[in-house]
Amino acid sequence: MLNHFLYRCSAPSLLFSRTFSSTLFVKGVSFSSTEETLAQAFSQYGQVLKVDMIMDKFRRRPKGFAYVTFSSTEEAEKALLELNGQLVDGRVLILDTAKVAKHDRPDSKPNHTGGES
Repeated sequence: MLNHFLYRCSAPSLLFSRTFSSTLFVKGVSFSSTEETLAQAFSQYGQVLKVDMIMDKFRRRPKGFAYVTFSSTEEAEKALLELNGQLVDGRVLILDTAKVAKHDRPDSKPNHTGGES
């Protein structure tokens, strides 16, 4: 047991590795930004496949964050390193990797039937 613990402690990169996605979470998006202006700003770092700007339905303007999907994780990583903290449309963008949604199989959901164990 102790050997297993020491082995796990000696390899922190394996314990704390974060899978990198080709989609970036972008916050600090200007209210005057459009999907086209964001695609143009990010396209200098690689091929942008998709820009999902989250809109406020009532005000009909961006909520201030978006998701940008690149064709590869390497392009997304380059954009993250180069564009994070830079001005786009007058606002400083803060970038992070988007969390990958886990799609559970329907038969693997926990069974919450009450007090039985």
